Amino acid sequence: MRLTTRRFALAAATLAVVLPGLTLAAGNEIRIAHVYSKTGPLEAYGKQTAIGFMMGLDYATGGTMTVAGKKLVVIEKDDQGKPDVGKSLLAAAYGDDKADIAVGPTSSGVALAMLPVAEEYKKILLVEPAVADSITGEKWNKYIFRTGRNSSQDAIGNAVAADVAGLNIGVLAQDYAFGRDGVKAFKESLKKSKIVHEEYLPTATTDFTAGIQRLVDALKDKP
Repeated sequence: MRLTTRRFALAAATLAVVLPGLTLAAGNEIRIAHVYSKTGPLEAYGKQTAIGFMMGLDYATGGTMTVAGKKLVVIEKDDQGKPDVGKSLLAAAYGDDKADIAVGPTSSGVALAMLPVAEEYKKILLVEPAVADSITGEKWNKYIFRTGRNSSQDAIGNAVAADVAGLNIGVLAQDYAFGRDGVKAFKESLKKSKIVHEEYLPTATTDFTAGIQRLVDALKDKP
């Protein structure tokens, strides 16, 4: 939680700098849409995000929840971890709720669906904590910023530990942008080890027997 709080304090400080320069929907308010996974497979991460974000805003504003005399209004929306829901909610936040800026989401898949919406409305989307490289890589547009880590940073750390000559690796990952971007970055970071099998499973998977067996079979004859 300490790391989460620090990250969101930094994010809140960033908001304090960026927001006064925006055209505000209401003269005495700065409206922030927080779109995240209140429910769904990533609910635990979503809860951490929500708590950290509010703590960060409180810290950055000295408990006043105001910036340059403007009251911060946080509008929470539950994307349920579903890309189509997240996309619709962001459009509603910008269009109907008159949000000046948006923060989130939890899922990389949801984030990728939301990127074009920020561009369409010409409003900032501050991505946190979605990780996939493509969010600020090939799918990026000028309205997208991120405060957290990305897949490549994870991959470099993993490669430091696992990049050993002659080592064969099997990977198990989620079958969406977070998992696939993570494995791609990991492969690119390895110089000595070799990935011999990639196993991708849906995020809702509860029985990993078949996937694990395929990993075991792929590795059993390797040194």
